[in-house]
Amino acid sequence: MSEIAFLIAVVASVLAIVDPVGALPFFVALTEGFSEADRQVILRRSIIVAGAVLALFALAGRFLFATFGFTLQAFEISGGILLFTVAYDMLRGEVSRAKVNPADREEALQRRDEIAVVPLGIPLLAGPGAISTVMIYEGSTGSDPLSVLATFIAVGIAVVVTYFVFSYGQRIIRALGRVGVMAVTRVLGLILAAVAVQFILNALVVIVPRL
Repeated sequence: MSEIAFLIAVVASVLAIVDPVGALPFFVALTEGFSEADRQVILRRSIIVAGAVLALFALAGRFLFATFGFTLQAFEISGGILLFTVAYDMLRGEVSRAKVNPADREEALQRRDEIAVVPLGIPLLAGPGAISTVMIYEGSTGSDPLSVLATFIAVGIAVVVTYFVFSYGQRIIRALGRVGVMAVTRVLGLILAAVAVQFILNALVVIVPRL
């Protein structure tokens, strides 16, 4: 795969798992009644938290593999299974339970001053699936500079897109409606399911000949 094709694949995958359009209704609901200034503060903090967490795990991915003795193939299989469960929920028009659950939402409503970190930043945007994705991509790169930077570029693009989607959230929801939001979520879920299967196939290509 060429460097440009790899970059496009990583960007598409990270955008699909972060799923800013699918997460938008939760942001709108959790910030309902806030002033525009307060909503912007929460938005900026959640974006910073999500971007920092994903960049940190992308940076530390190779060291974690070495420290704990994980092989990339083992992480590709486990990460692929996790991503497929997220994708399955997205294909059903739901936000995965691996990203946010009713308890998180209830706690967020009671502690609104902290929702920028939990559950918006973590795990709604930077959830287990997104963390696994950036670690796998960064762990599979060689020494080519563009390939190494691809994951960080993808994280940057994802958080910028999320910022603009959340900033114009009310307009987007009015324009798309619930059906439109669900349609976008399902399309992203299909892309994510393909990514999950590809992760598993990549691992099997390496493991099966050794058996």
